[in-house]
Amino acid sequence: MLKRLLVLILIAAAFNGYTQEQPDYNVENIPSALKSRANAVIRNMETTVDMRAPENVILNVKKAVTILNKNGEQAAGLYIFYNKATSIKSAKGIIMDAFGKPTGKFSLSNFLDESAANDFSLFEDARIKKYVPNVLAYPYTIIYEYEIRYKQNLIIPDWYATPYSDVSVEKNTYTFISKPDDKIRVKEYNYKGSPEVEKTDKLTSRTWKVNNLSALKREPYAPDPDNYLTYVKIAPEQFTYYGHKGNYSNWQELGKWVYDDLVKTRQTLSPDIIQEMNDLVKGLDTDKEKAKKIYEYVQKKTRYISVQIGIGGFQPFEASEVHRVSYGDCKALVNYTQSLLKAVGINSLYCVVYGDSYKKSMDVDFASMDQGNHIILCVPLKNDTTWLECTSQDSPFGYLGSFTDDRIVLACTEEGGKLLKTPVLTTAASLLKRKAELNLDKDGNINGKLQTNFSGSQYDNYRRIIGKPTSEQLKLLKEEYDIDNIDFSNLKLTQKKDSNPVTSESLDFTIQKYAPRTNNRIYMVLNAFNKTNSIPEVRNRTLPVYVNRGFTDEDEIVYNVPDGYSIEAKPEDREIKSPFGSYTIKVKMEGKKLTYNRKFVLNNGTYPADTYENFMRFFSDVSSSDNGKVVFKTD
Repeated sequence: MLKRLLVLILIAAAFNGYTQEQPDYNVENIPSALKSRANAVIRNMETTVDMRAPENVILNVKKAVTILNKNGEQAAGLYIFYNKATSIKSAKGIIMDAFGKPTGKFSLSNFLDESAANDFSLFEDARIKKYVPNVLAYPYTIIYEYEIRYKQNLIIPDWYATPYSDVSVEKNTYTFISKPDDKIRVKEYNYKGSPEVEKTDKLTSRTWKVNNLSALKREPYAPDPDNYLTYVKIAPEQFTYYGHKGNYSNWQELGKWVYDDLVKTRQTLSPDIIQEMNDLVKGLDTDKEKAKKIYEYVQKKTRYISVQIGIGGFQPFEASEVHRVSYGDCKALVNYTQSLLKAVGINSLYCVVYGDSYKKSMDVDFASMDQGNHIILCVPLKNDTTWLECTSQDSPFGYLGSFTDDRIVLACTEEGGKLLKTPVLTTAASLLKRKAELNLDKDGNINGKLQTNFSGSQYDNYRRIIGKPTSEQLKLLKEEYDIDNIDFSNLKLTQKKDSNPVTSESLDFTIQKYAPRTNNRIYMVLNAFNKTNSIPEVRNRTLPVYVNRGFTDEDEIVYNVPDGYSIEAKPEDREIKSPFGSYTIKVKMEGKKLTYNRKFVLNNGTYPADTYENFMRFFSDVSSSDNGKVVFKTD
């Protein structure tokens, strides 16, 4: 007992200096409204960015967050990235129980230090310090204090009142400090009110405050969180970055700086390379043919490897160096391809884009360097602008795919930056078209042949399968179809790589015991391959309904039925029309052939929150029809 008391006294002494000025973080003090729909609560957060010296920008953060349950753990970890231009000055914290009593503390020495490079990165100087508490009893509170120094002010970290929709906020403040004569641009997103501004002879301070911000329940088919979360972006007009200086106040000026300082000087090619390119396109009549020839040359010669070094990862390798080593990242490969095209007299545009399957565009009203994560190439041919994904060794010429289609990008040119829109992979063009002829035997087994074509955004549906050994393809195909007792043979996957590329799948297959039998009746689901799942019910929906990508699926299945089978029941032909899409099925029996036709169209778009019930009903109706059975009666 005495030993235990001594331990408690020592723990209390260790925490006393650290906690004597801490607020009371008892969980009972959290207003009930902030617990509603929340998995964590930011009790208090103070963020200060001091930019009085462009090469010595200081970020200071103090944060106390209460983790209410296991689902709130994402808000508990601290991840600090650093590199040659970013250093961590300090980091420490304490952990408290539900009553606000300290149970542990940590310092920078307790953080894990890892490379921030991806598995496919060859060179990357970014690293990460991370601390994830190992606490099993909920709720608990974790308090962080850390300070970071940036040797640049081109990119000022965005401030989010909360980065997660399921985290509520009791109090959060953001203060940005600069010199009085510094010109900065500010954009507030979903922020109510105006910042508090204080000015003296030596500094200008702007402070944004958020209090009692309720959490939002995670909802299916929600839009990009940046559409509804509260955050602030800041971009100084005059900047310093890895020894480079510049200024910009709009996309035109930023694009010109990127071209002049980062790209233009990296496009030198030797006379031998220039001659090789001109020999390569000799005899071709049009610029489009020449561009295609050079693009395919780059695909065969080079491979993609991430290289995140050199002026903070923004400047590409020299084109001549890429030619020598035959690899590069997106910046390097685009710069290289652009240089080769220039060698044969074809103009092209180096374009910054946010690449993701989730569409995200540049903010047309607010230019900043941190809105892109990928580079693509635009070739403005006469009456036929062509876009190129230079990191892919197999993408067809002129096909971007769902990673970069249908969004606003920044083209960096000698004349300055230009905002352009990438092509749209439309709902109609994003087509899955499947035909199958199947044989049903008296034991309920089916076998037959299947042919499927994928185009538009669905062209890449089998990206992870194509190119693999046949045995691996067959294994992955079972995951795609996810049907019990299915086996494939004679699989052929081909790709037509023209202006409207198509992936084609041809195979034979069997499904054992697909149609169960009871006495003299056989029950068979007609839609064997392409069922739509229903979506969750959401009461009191708060967020708009967002469909990121539309598509069209067309299936035709012909079943050859054994002698002595007659239809006792079958699904009725059905047509559903709604703002979200359409759905039709038709079932027809002619002799011993039963034909099932299905067409499902889902439209992309944003719809009001109060339409979610209709959206859910649309999916429910489609799912119900997709599981419709035909009942055969046997002699």
